[in-house]
Amino acid sequence: MTTTERAPQRFYWRGLPVPFIAPWSVEDPPSYDVIETLRPNGSRGIGYVDELPLDRRRGILWLRRGVKRGAGTPDLAAVHPLRQRQAMSHLLCQVCGKSTLDADFARWGERHLVIARDVEGRPVEEGELTGSPPVCRPCAIESVRACPHLRKGHTAALVERIVPWGVAGIIYRPTAFQPVPSLPEGSLSKVAFTNPQIGWTLAARDLATLHGCTPIELDDLAT
Repeated sequence: MTTTERAPQRFYWRGLPVPFIAPWSVEDPPSYDVIETLRPNGSRGIGYVDELPLDRRRGILWLRRGVKRGAGTPDLAAVHPLRQRQAMSHLLCQVCGKSTLDADFARWGERHLVIARDVEGRPVEEGELTGSPPVCRPCAIESVRACPHLRKGHTAALVERIVPWGVAGIIYRPTAFQPVPSLPEGSLSKVAFTNPQIGWTLAARDLATLHGCTPIELDDLAT
């Protein structure tokens, strides 16, 4: 982080750190209408009636969400589409929002720390698909102590490369033009950038694959 960059403000709720990627109640999704349209590359797909350039990334339409972090009450179990995408694209810590290209990154041989809930202790596998941005060492240690879900079980690894793969979102049918049901009910569909359905997908999260994975214990990093 350069001297001109400012770290995002930290917020706490009932003694728990609120992740940078968590949405807040005031950040309601604005109204929108999804239509069939020509995408920037000339192919058919979905778009918004009042579409703006910021509604797309890589030519993919993204779910709209209000931006007013810290206003109202946080939803610790949900993910804000824009901030998750920012964290994945710029390798920001999903908890504090600061860059993970820090002194620890250099000390670990230019590797990122990833952590996920896991009650069975399964290690992070080579090529694993994830929508969880990396985390910095202080936030990882704080999170496993403060978060009830992570206290039940978690897995962690140092990762050499986080490679963009696709998105998780809502797929629309080109014919009937309605969302395709996902399984299990209410979940998002995972769509690779190379999948023809990507033009018909309303993206909600960036997905990436993990490579050069070395499972670790957070206590070892703390020392």
